[in-house]
Amino acid sequence: MAKIRVLIADDHAVLRDGLKALLGMYDDVEVVGQAADGIEAIEQTIALKPDVVLMDIAMPRLGGLEAALEIRQRKLPTRVLVLTQYDNKEYVFQMLKAGAAGYVLKKAAGTELISAIRSVAAGDSFLYPSAARAVLDRYLGEATEAEEERRLDQITDREKEVLKLLAEGRSNREIAELLCLSEKTIMSHRASLMNKLDIHNRTGLVKFAIMAGLTTAGP
Repeated sequence: MAKIRVLIADDHAVLRDGLKALLGMYDDVEVVGQAADGIEAIEQTIALKPDVVLMDIAMPRLGGLEAALEIRQRKLPTRVLVLTQYDNKEYVFQMLKAGAAGYVLKKAAGTELISAIRSVAAGDSFLYPSAARAVLDRYLGEATEAEEERRLDQITDREKEVLKLLAEGRSNREIAELLCLSEKTIMSHRASLMNKLDIHNRTGLVKFAIMAGLTTAGP
C-alpha cells in the first residue's frame, strides 16, 4: 500500500523533528521533507510533490496563508492541512478560503492529527472541533440572514411601510393617517404581512422588522 507522503512546514525545528518522530510511528505515513517558512514550503511542495503539507500559519519570510494560496494557484495536487496554535475563527476562514483542506490545533492528540492527515489525503476535509463550530456558526448565521431576506422579498413596499410603523408602536389609526389610507386597508396589510411572514402576533412582527433592519425602534 502506498504511503501518505507528508511535508512538514513550521519554523520551529524541534517541533518539526517531534512531528516527524510521531508520524514515523504509523506505517501508512512517510515524512518526505521539512520547511522552515512559507517560501521553502512552496519550493519543497513543487520539488517533492507530497500528498499533504502540514502548514503552520505564522512563519518568517512568508506565512502559511500566502503559501497555501500559492499552492492552490499553481494547481498543485498537494493538500494543505493547517497545524497551528491559533484557535481563532478568522484564521480558520482565511485558511479555508486560501484552499486548506483541514485545520488542526497543535494541542490536538497524535491520534487526531493522524486522522486529519488520512482524511485530507483521501480527498476529504478535517476540522478540529472548535474550527468546525466556527464554520457551522457562520453557516447558520448566513442561512438565517438568507431566510430573512427571502421573507422580506415576499412583502410589498407598502407592507414594509406598514410593518415599520407597527414596529415603532403606531396604532392602525395612526398608520392610516400617516399613509393617507383607510384603517380597514391598514388592517388588510397587517393580515397580509402575518400570512406572508408566517407570524401571527404583533410582537413577532416587531421582532422581524428589527432583525430585517427596517427599524431599530420597538413599541
